[in-house]
Amino acid sequence: MAGITINLDDDLKRKLRLRAARRNRSMVEEAREILRTALAKECARTQSLADATLELVEPVGGVELELPPRGPMQDWR
Repeated sequence: MAGITINLDDDLKRKLRLRAARRNRSMVEEAREILRTALAKECARTQSLADATLELVEPVGGVELELPPRGPMQDWR
């Protein structure tokens, strides 16, 4: 397991200590859980490529793409 050191201001440390105590956890385990939860939510919000593209082009009126003509399917045997 990798470790990191984070310097917290006194008020934030006090809030973390109280939150951990309410949940019967150590401050370190509470901080880990906060990070796990925050990162899980962030990953769950990941957009599909199609949604991300729409978000980019809709404000400028979208994009019209010229579709190539359809032909017979090729036989790849």
